[in-house]
Amino acid sequence: MHIIQEWYKRYLSDPQIIILLFFLVAGIITILTMGNVLAPVIASMVIAYLLEGLVDLLKKCHIPRLAAVLIVFITFLTFLIFILFWLLPLLSGQLAQFVGQLPSMIARWQKQLMLLPERYPDLISQAFVTDLIDMLQTELGRWGQRLLAFSVASFRSLITALVYLVLMPLMVFFFLKDKKKITLWFTGFLPENRGLSSQVWKEMNLQIGNYARGKFWEILIVWAVSYVTFYLLGLNFAILLGLTVGLSVLVPYIGAIVVMFPVVLMGFSQFGWSPDFMSIVIGYTVIQLLDGNLLAPLLLSEVVNLHPVAVITAILFFGGFWGFWGVFFAIPLATLVQAVLRAWFRRSRQYMVINPGNPKPPENSTDIQ
Repeated sequence: MHIIQEWYKRYLSDPQIIILLFFLVAGIITILTMGNVLAPVIASMVIAYLLEGLVDLLKKCHIPRLAAVLIVFITFLTFLIFILFWLLPLLSGQLAQFVGQLPSMIARWQKQLMLLPERYPDLISQAFVTDLIDMLQTELGRWGQRLLAFSVASFRSLITALVYLVLMPLMVFFFLKDKKKITLWFTGFLPENRGLSSQVWKEMNLQIGNYARGKFWEILIVWAVSYVTFYLLGLNFAILLGLTVGLSVLVPYIGAIVVMFPVVLMGFSQFGWSPDFMSIVIGYTVIQLLDGNLLAPLLLSEVVNLHPVAVITAILFFGGFWGFWGVFFAIPLATLVQAVLRAWFRRSRQYMVINPGNPKPPENSTDIQ
């Protein structure tokens, strides 16, 4: 019992820590209970938050805020129209062609695999190849069923998506235009004694902003380089595969391994065991090595470094809770957890130095920084 009392006095006796924990618990409960309902609002806030960096950049060039907001918002709408009316139709067309050619691809894969026991009889047996083909057919059947279910669900949610396309740009504009008014209105409901929470928010604001901007440019660069590489090597569906390689950087370590399979299978079905196929494999490997050792450290140098074990654990943990979006935001959420724990323990140590043996906090605990 004495140990529990000492732990409570050290880590939970400061009201600043209680306020921080209250904000975290309230945010988690809100997302878990009302996340689906508030999804367009949350998405609009995230987009406005990312665009705020461009607004600040224009303001530094002595452009009034309203004019900067209009410039950034028009640019955002142009980018959105580009995605909706050019990129998505192109990607959907390539995806439809891929699905249409999938049976012939499977036949070529089987033909190439059946040749392996003849070429390497000492290494690969006929039974092994037969079992491998059966396993691949079973997995492809499951993927086909999931794709069909996803297509049906997407068709049912088409009206909802159209509504979001109208509402979300409007909310993004008002979040940008009335940022100060909304912030003042929201902070009016918060307690004045929230120094620790403000400190964590400032640190997270810097880290998440750097992470989001860095990842955005990393996706674009890796996508462009992958597309050009696959196109020059003559690989089919180059823009679709390039997009998957670009998006793979959102999930460190795991994404590169998962996306390797469609790239390798496409190259194998198109070129077989040939120098062209090896060029595809080498090109993909070089892109991932350059991204992991040069591009990512350059773009994300200001982001808090996380150990690979922490990154993988965050992906598994948050992905288990929130699926795709949990995986998507695993790194920022892990950074948030790290920032909260660091601020919590630092605050606790400082509080115990000022108040040794006295669990009662000082009247103005905001002075403890």
